[in-house]
Amino acid sequence: MECLLETRALTKSFGRGERAQTAVDAVDMHVETGRVYGLLGPNGAGKSTLLKMVTGMLRPTSGDILFDGRPWRREDLYDIGSLIEHPPLYPNLTARENLRVRCAMLGIDDARIEETLETVSLADTGSKRAGSFSLGMKQRLGIALALVAHPKLLVLDEPANGLDPIGIEELREQIRSFADAGITVVVSSHILTEVAHVADRIGIIVKGTLAFESDFTEDINLEKLFMDVCRNKAQENAAEKGGNR
Repeated sequence: MECLLETRALTKSFGRGERAQTAVDAVDMHVETGRVYGLLGPNGAGKSTLLKMVTGMLRPTSGDILFDGRPWRREDLYDIGSLIEHPPLYPNLTARENLRVRCAMLGIDDARIEETLETVSLADTGSKRAGSFSLGMKQRLGIALALVAHPKLLVLDEPANGLDPIGIEELREQIRSFADAGITVVVSSHILTEVAHVADRIGIIVKGTLAFESDFTEDINLEKLFMDVCRNKAQENAAEKGGNR
């Protein structure tokens, strides 16, 4: 299967000289078209930094990003919808007005607004301003903003944040429906069960390194796999430090 998104030795460092810290270290990631890719890792492992490079929020220190079989370019952002960290909302605007602003920025027809609000269950919010939304509603509006342009790639970083159990169940169904509609999805999370319910393929990032990547099936014990990968990576790092002394 072809990859819609691929990274090659993608690296991001912060700082200079001896103070430089590598947040993402030579990551080779393969996100196949029309599938759901679950990006797992402990807090601080580099998931958000990796996704920020893919979505143009950070410039890589080195390495390459390929989108749709060619080098990534700024114009590709029209085909990439994303929710990274906090939803980019205008608190004094309604849900519809927020989407109308996004449509104007992207130069797309307002006709997508009602359909998108229905998709995320926000069609009945009326004149309520986004600033008074619950955390879960804000999260859903953030997903709507990412969806309104009908992207080829949808990147969701910790999308279950703030959702109650019913909202989480609805989110799972939505993510699978996105893939069924032909949208490739990358879901980042440190909650294993959320990824296990939706992913076709998983990657596990530990201390900035993609330590594992493979197709995912229901017979895989994800918790055991995750812990084994993290322990093995910790042992490798300890051995490297010991060898450098």
